[in-house]
Amino acid sequence: MTGRALGWRDTLAPALSLFASASTLLCCALPALLVTLGLGAALAGLVSAAPWLVALSRWKAWLFAGSGLLLAAALLAHRRAARLPCPADPAKAGACARLRRLSAATLALSALVWAVGFFFAFLAADFLL
Repeated sequence: MTGRALGWRDTLAPALSLFASASTLLCCALPALLVTLGLGAALAGLVSAAPWLVALSRWKAWLFAGSGLLLAAALLAHRRAARLPCPADPAKAGACARLRRLSAATLALSALVWAVGFFFAFLAADFLL
């Protein structure tokens, strides 16, 4: 079976999804966590230091939709790459296997971060009130 080997392009989607998922934490989960813990003054200091967080919070539905789409694209890219053969050379095969594990770990971390952000942005208020 011939095919291309796993390369840097196959890690791009998981890396982008991790970046997008981290932005959901900054915009929505961190402020909700600070308020929940009674650290409103810390939140005020954070917003004064990084006023762009307010703009991110206004568009949180779009932010979560976009990061969710990136996460889905990363999952599809990972599943497609999992079916590709690794090179026959033992050193390259080992690197291919390590890259696949790294990609899977990055994807899992992205999904976890996105889920935590989603919980705090949309569901936590219903559970805490």
